[in-house]
Amino acid sequence: MAPNGCSGTIVVHKASKDSFPQLIVAKSSSKKEVEKTAPLSTWDRYQLASHKDRPGTVDYIQALFTEFSELHGDRAFGDDPAAICGLGRFDGNPVMIIGQEMGKEPRERQLRNFGMMHPEGYRKAMRVMNIASRFGIPVLVFVDTKGAYPGVGAEERGQSEAIARNLRDMYKLRVPVVVTVVGAGASGGALGIAVGDRVLMMENAWYNVISPEGCAAIIWGDPEEAKKNSPKAADALKITAEENKKLGVIDDIIREPNGGAHLDQQGAIEAVRTAIRKNLSDLAKISPEQLIEKRFEKYRRIGVFAE
Repeated sequence: MAPNGCSGTIVVHKASKDSFPQLIVAKSSSKKEVEKTAPLSTWDRYQLASHKDRPGTVDYIQALFTEFSELHGDRAFGDDPAAICGLGRFDGNPVMIIGQEMGKEPRERQLRNFGMMHPEGYRKAMRVMNIASRFGIPVLVFVDTKGAYPGVGAEERGQSEAIARNLRDMYKLRVPVVVTVVGAGASGGALGIAVGDRVLMMENAWYNVISPEGCAAIIWGDPEEAKKNSPKAADALKITAEENKKLGVIDDIIREPNGGAHLDQQGAIEAVRTAIRKNLSDLAKISPEQLIEKRFEKYRRIGVFAE
């Protein structure tokens, strides 16, 4: 029996340039093929999150916002191309946009440092968020990183301090903050710009303290064993949107088009538009004082357990 009540033959195959199984349902009545997504494992979703055709921050900025004007620099050291910050309009209203961009082609990925921010990136993000708070402009954040940059220079310039300061100061913002995890969301590198009133997550994104490969390398040590056991680590870490929702780490899941965002970028972008619009509308009804109080309470609840 085919999915969704369709009668016909189900064939599992590998999609072109993709390691993710798809179900092809041939309807006996019309002989047309309808593509359905096969159930994906945690490891499948982890790989999908980094697909080169998946929409990134640049794609969302170009599609969702008008009059975008990028802001550069942290006013202390320099600029960080891994972090894109700027003013724009969403549905005609001013918003401040902060996003991590991995890049798609090799040269762009090198320029963007694969989305791994330096301290100046976190300080730039906090600088523009404070501007937004001062002028009553909502903040929209797009998370897509496999972690903060761990280089010597970044550590010398205070990487951990920059992230910690952001975590502290984002609680104080007097405007709505909507965070969307669009791809990878790893460790403090993601959390450093992701303290929000609403945290949304794409269906095939992931969000956790460490990547499965990093976890496997620590636990199994040997490179070959780590590579072999990375899917097992992915399951144990509970990195998926569904699992993060159950744990209370995120507020809502944005469903992706059939097969994943990389197969229908416009469909994925419209889903994000709808989710952001709804959450901004809800948060606009809350006073600045209540926003700060509720934001603090929201994060205090995460990790609460009963013995």
